[in-house]
Amino acid sequence: MRTSLRVIAWLFWTALTSLIAFLLFVLLAKSVLLTYPSISANMILKWIYYHVGYPAAYYYVAVPIVLLFSIYFFRREMRRRERKYLDQLIEEVHLVEHLGFDHKIPVRPVGQLGQLASDINRMLERLKISIEEERRAEQTKNELITNVSHDLRTPLTTITGYLGLVEQDRYRDEVELRYYMNMAYEESIRLKKLLEDLFEYTRLRNRGIRLVYNKINLVEMLHQIVSQFGWQLHESGMEARLAFDGQLTLSADGDKLRRVFENLITNAIRYGQDGRYLDIRARWEEETVITEIINYGEPIPQQDLPHLFERFYRVEKSRAKHTGGSGIGLAIAKNIVELHHGEIRAESDEERTVFIVRLPQNNIS
Repeated sequence: MRTSLRVIAWLFWTALTSLIAFLLFVLLAKSVLLTYPSISANMILKWIYYHVGYPAAYYYVAVPIVLLFSIYFFRREMRRRERKYLDQLIEEVHLVEHLGFDHKIPVRPVGQLGQLASDINRMLERLKISIEEERRAEQTKNELITNVSHDLRTPLTTITGYLGLVEQDRYRDEVELRYYMNMAYEESIRLKKLLEDLFEYTRLRNRGIRLVYNKINLVEMLHQIVSQFGWQLHESGMEARLAFDGQLTLSADGDKLRRVFENLITNAIRYGQDGRYLDIRARWEEETVITEIINYGEPIPQQDLPHLFERFYRVEKSRAKHTGGSGIGLAIAKNIVELHHGEIRAESDEERTVFIVRLPQNNIS
């Protein structure tokens, strides 16, 4: 509606001023004829008729006048709109100071000012995202300190407790002494493992590690890893079943990739003891190797699946009878897979829980 009114006003003032200018031109011509009587109107009209033509004469006079005033009023209207929009932009920027980054400046097609408003909105959006990321990073740091403190306190408390009993000679015989020392030793090993996991996770998150790519025979690697877990599988009453789609070779860092599957198999054994089998499958899908680690134990609640790969996250609510690990193993696995430009995810239902690792066949270091 406003645009239509502006167009009507522009046409009105253009027509009015053009008519006035044309009348002034006629009056000027009459004044010239009165000033110079030797020049008659008939002589001028005849000259125009033979050399220009009467209709063309009107065009030659009227068209430039209309164009000049049309351009003048158009530019005048644009300047007025720009001044008005500039005042609005100043007010909107002041509003951002009070309303926050969620306030958006209206963008209008007013020359470069419209682009400026759009750029300001993008800048505000990026600034908002940057501040939110900074807040999340601060919250993450606080959570990390809290979780590390909690996880370190438990083994340290156990170690100091048993060593305190030994220091105070509060044991009946050598058998009880060895029991206390063995418990302190096991807790110290657990503490060492937690610190190593935490250090490796921090390096991976900060990209402070460089992968060394080599051609890896995935089938051979998985066979070797499963053989290393023979004793744990036996103690858990589980049997490993491996199924591979031919020879699977890919470019990867063998040591880091081994850590991924060791963590996944450890997790499957720890939480899949209610099931009898541990299935490991791998196949090609175009130029991607897909590996599945499957256990048939207690399912993971759907609300917990999106958080499995977060550091220190444990599904203890539904698996309280199990003793968890450091809580960093799956987070380490996720970071290593992403460094290989791959993807890892988990699916779980009443029948099975499967961790799916997708890795590209070729990687560029």
